[in-house]
Amino acid sequence: MANTNSSKLSTSLEQGVPPRVRFCPSPTGNPHVGLVRTALFNWAFARHHGGTLVFRIEDTDAARDSEESYDQLLDSMRWLGFDWDEGPEVGGPHAPYRQSQRMDIYKGVAEKLLAGGYAYHCYCTTEELDTRREAARAAGKPSGYDGHCRDLTAEQTAAYEAEGRTSIVRFRMPDEALTFTDLVRGELTFQPENVPDYGIVRANGAPLYTLVNPVDDALMEITHVLRGEDLLSSTPRQIALYKALIELGIAKETPVFGHLPYVMGEGNKKLSKRDPQASLNLYRERGFLPQGLLNYLSLLGWSIAEDRDIFSVEEMVAAFDIKDVNANPARFDLKKCEHINAEHIRMLDVKTFTESCGPWLKAPFAPWAPESFDAEQFAAIAPYAQTRVTVLSDITANVDFLFLDEPVEDEASWAKAMKEGSGALLVTARAKLVDAEWNAEALKNAVLAAGEEHGLKLGKAQAPVRVAVTGRTIGLPLFESLEILGREKTIARIDAALARLAA
Repeated sequence: MANTNSSKLSTSLEQGVPPRVRFCPSPTGNPHVGLVRTALFNWAFARHHGGTLVFRIEDTDAARDSEESYDQLLDSMRWLGFDWDEGPEVGGPHAPYRQSQRMDIYKGVAEKLLAGGYAYHCYCTTEELDTRREAARAAGKPSGYDGHCRDLTAEQTAAYEAEGRTSIVRFRMPDEALTFTDLVRGELTFQPENVPDYGIVRANGAPLYTLVNPVDDALMEITHVLRGEDLLSSTPRQIALYKALIELGIAKETPVFGHLPYVMGEGNKKLSKRDPQASLNLYRERGFLPQGLLNYLSLLGWSIAEDRDIFSVEEMVAAFDIKDVNANPARFDLKKCEHINAEHIRMLDVKTFTESCGPWLKAPFAPWAPESFDAEQFAAIAPYAQTRVTVLSDITANVDFLFLDEPVEDEASWAKAMKEGSGALLVTARAKLVDAEWNAEALKNAVLAAGEEHGLKLGKAQAPVRVAVTGRTIGLPLFESLEILGREKTIARIDAALARLAA
């Protein structure tokens, strides 16, 4: 077969013809971060070139699809900040954008493919197919469909139907090599023995993904298909189908394909929906910023520069070129993802950070009573917390000492800080804190002076004070925290710690 490559459509970008790309997930379960990466690359590609993003829902699997997952998909897209030019809630010239509402279209196309000789009815049973596949494997031959029903006579067809056999519809693949140029992987060639005829309609008349996906791309005039590497093997089938659709007057042209690298999880295995770190909901619940998560996901196969990992979504869009996507698998590194998110938290203005923390300052995340929360105190502590949290949910444990009646009981922290002599130090520190002016600098000097009386440097001297007041050995800057907590609560907690030590 002639080389079906990207030359015409890749040069169209240089000529200023805006691309049309699509993101077409299935509404099954929680969105997957690999799916988000695919959406991001399509969205960035469309926005970079001033093109159109079509958001299409592939919901033909009634057993797995659900309205709950559909609503979750739309909510996730909004949370991530993606907008789309055609699709659910937006409409467009190629509506409807849910495949479950386009069944008559697929039925009509299948009938035209059959009538034009591009497809045929296959009456093989599952048992017959399995037997012939096993025989092919034993002979060292490809085990795909062997074309048994490809050229049935009218008599053979009548005999099968007289037996009461049902049939699927198979597409007739060309008997020649198929070559195309992938935007990420370069020129690829598939030999005909490795791409056998394939099913496009089930025996019950339901269309398969192998038909509906390219038909929708054709009718929606998609110019560039950017999708996961796991779908690469289906590309020669779709290109052959496009040729038939063009000859039937259904499609205008074959889109350019670009297959994005696998996202790998632990043990260098492909990240699957079953992996805990794969669920988008996990990142939302932990308090990742959309811009932080998208920054990291963009690095799974692409980079803005060799020495730069932190950038905004707007900067990504401005720099994004599909030719820069690396074909090698990309490993998902949760620690790096957290680091990048933390950097984006630092980049927020304090007011935005304060507002973003809102969900984690109340039930079910906050352990304090609602009436104990003080917005002014939180506003005062927020600038210090912002420099220390990795995800927004970290805020709860960082500020709980302000709003709880008593600090969190952390036995490990208590044992670590309350060494021999800690009681005497706390008595001295208490006396100096009672007389100190209540600002961070004066409070630091008070604890420093207490430490000097006991032969301790500030780091050692402040540890028992921190645990007595906050319950933990690690936390926000101590003296700013004491200033915000207030004299009365600070002294009361030191007294409670002394009573515990005495007991």
